[in-house]
Amino acid sequence: MKTRVRSNWSNAVLVCTKCSKKLDGGFGPKGRQPLGKALRKHLDLKKGRKAAAGVVDVKCLGVCPRGAVTVVNGAASREWLLVPAGADLDELVAALDLRDPADGDATR
Repeated sequence: MKTRVRSNWSNAVLVCTKCSKKLDGGFGPKGRQPLGKALRKHLDLKKGRKAAAGVVDVKCLGVCPRGAVTVVNGAASREWLLVPAGADLDELVAALDLRDPADGDATR
C-alpha cells in the first residue's frame, strides 16, 4: 500500500458546490458555469494532481451566503471569500494569490 502520492499542486482552492448549485451557474463567459468549472477553465488547469493548482469542489462549507459562492484558499485558510455571481475571474485569481512561485505568473 502506498502511503503518499505526489502532486504538482502549488495551491488548493475549495469551492462550495451547494452555493454554486443555488446560483444555477453564474460564472464563465456566458454566466452559465459553476464557479469551480469556470475557474479551472480560466486558469487552463490540467486534470487531477498533474495540474499546477487544485480547484476542489466540496459539498458544503456551512456559510451559505445569498447570491455568492464560498471559496477557501488552502494556503490562507483563515480567510474565506464570498464570491458574488458574475465576479471577474482575474480579480478572483489575484485575491486567491494563485501565482506560480517560479515565475510570478498565474498558474496558466
